[in-house]
Amino acid sequence: MHELGSGAIARAQAVYDYGETAIFAATADPRFHMLLYVPPAVMEGRKVDLLVAVHGTSRTSAIEFRDGFAEFGLYNDCAVLCPIFPVNVRGDGQRSGYKYMVEGDIRYDHVVLSMVEEMARKYGQDWSKFAIFGFSGGGHFAHRFAILHPERLWAASIGAPGSVTLLDPARDWWVGIRDVAEKFGRPFDPAALARVPVHMVVGALDLETWEITHEPGSRYWMEGANDAGRTRPERLASLAGSFEQAGVNVTFDEVPGVSHDRMKVLHKVKAFLTKTLAEMRAR
Repeated sequence: MHELGSGAIARAQAVYDYGETAIFAATADPRFHMLLYVPPAVMEGRKVDLLVAVHGTSRTSAIEFRDGFAEFGLYNDCAVLCPIFPVNVRGDGQRSGYKYMVEGDIRYDHVVLSMVEEMARKYGQDWSKFAIFGFSGGGHFAHRFAILHPERLWAASIGAPGSVTLLDPARDWWVGIRDVAEKFGRPFDPAALARVPVHMVVGALDLETWEITHEPGSRYWMEGANDAGRTRPERLASLAGSFEQAGVNVTFDEVPGVSHDRMKVLHKVKAFLTKTLAEMRAR
């Protein structure tokens, strides 16, 4: 039985379920949360597209991205879903598990897919394909999700990841992709990835290395961990070259005068997504 009358229920839905939404726990795994921007077109019964925007290590950018993409979503009929992967989710104080897609019993790619499916049902949408964006730690996630699930994407925008997975069949995950099938239960599909428009963006002054240099004995150390380059621009350029060698069309933006500042690169992301959406809808 509802706690509210029908009028109050409708008002609560308008306040909490549409526009800038409340934060929801994921039904499939309530350890994880999400918040959305749901444009008015959904309330009008129209179909919209979806952007999944993934936070960095601080997690606070989940709200910044939801609000930062709201105007884009309003004028492009595109919902925005921002997952939240808490620090210490397994009680061990760890911050970075989601960046590498698997942590203990958690498959973060599956968490996102279940969130998308849950919200597609909630809002009556077909989100069998969506776009993904992430910056910093979210850039880690976004490019690795694209490697594992290219068939689910209509676009990917990868912002300033600290470390990158190159499409190297001679090295194991996370540096390369040799053991992807064994580790994730699905082989890498280069043809599917080549069909995804990919954007990469980094500030030209994003040059600090203290957080991205892997040292022997550290949690994610493995041979080759630093081989893609010293700085974020160098590593992202290596990733772009690796994707291009696999047949992927990469739009690369190195933004002058910008350091590691997520909000100062969003205009490049929005321009790429707007163009890609227009081309996709024209087809």
